[in-house]
Amino acid sequence: MKLKTGYLYVVMAAICWASSGSASKFLFNAGVSPNQLVQIRVTIACIALFLGIGLFSRNLLRISFKDLPYVMFLGIFGMAAVQYTYLLAISKINVASAILLQYQAPVLIILFSVFVLKEKVSKLTLAAIVVSTAGCYLVVGGYDLALFSMNRVGAVAGLLSACAFAFYSMYGEYGMRKYNPITITFYAMLVAAVLWNLVQKPFSAFQLEYTANQWGWIFFIGIFGGVVPFTLYFKGVSLIRSARAGITATLEPIAAGLIAYLFLGESMEPLQIAGAVLVIMVIIVLQLNKEEGKLTPEQLRRSA
Repeated sequence: MKLKTGYLYVVMAAICWASSGSASKFLFNAGVSPNQLVQIRVTIACIALFLGIGLFSRNLLRISFKDLPYVMFLGIFGMAAVQYTYLLAISKINVASAILLQYQAPVLIILFSVFVLKEKVSKLTLAAIVVSTAGCYLVVGGYDLALFSMNRVGAVAGLLSACAFAFYSMYGEYGMRKYNPITITFYAMLVAAVLWNLVQKPFSAFQLEYTANQWGWIFFIGIFGGVVPFTLYFKGVSLIRSARAGITATLEPIAAGLIAYLFLGESMEPLQIAGAVLVIMVIIVLQLNKEEGKLTPEQLRRSA
């Protein structure tokens, strides 16, 4: 049951990221810069998390002094980096291309596990990565060569986003051996918020003039692009491990396509639908194979 819950957490995170990605593109088209949006996003997310934890579960704020270097490293090179590089990519290239580049992260996770951590990876997991990556490629229309007529800065930012997302997933999994996923998310978000309010004039992005509609999307991105998905994703990682969580998160482009279909009137071509089916099949097969990647009873107690 906990494994099913883990997959559900990551699926919900992917849906939130998909919707916030489109909202971010809307604000970029309105003149908001990636630097401004990332400052807004992490600041709102940090404050919301702090208020939520303070009201409902203050014990989650407790962290050992010796673990501060860990959360600073995760916050800077994980949380802050993944948000900035992804938003920068979206601002320079289309959302589909940015998503395609970011979701090379599962491949990087497996390569690191095999060649650095010397872990054994099953044929099922390797096959799942290949098929889910191919499915993601089809969903975003990668077979259309025009997709790759990218802005160079945007392409590099997308690849760096994949690296940051892989690091965030694996390094975050390490922290959850000791702490609740919400605790790790909050402190990583806190470090990112402090960093971006030092890189830029504190709260400067909040001082710009926005319409009521833009303010609505700003808070939507802060909550449903920051607080909710990053917390859900870490809770998922704590239950199904970083590799499987990364593969499952490739549902994001499918969710983005569905949102575009429902609210923007966009259609999906047959190859895009085929790609979506491939990704969904991979996630179903991974979930049915319950023994592989199963966490120990101790790991499950810590993630509860």
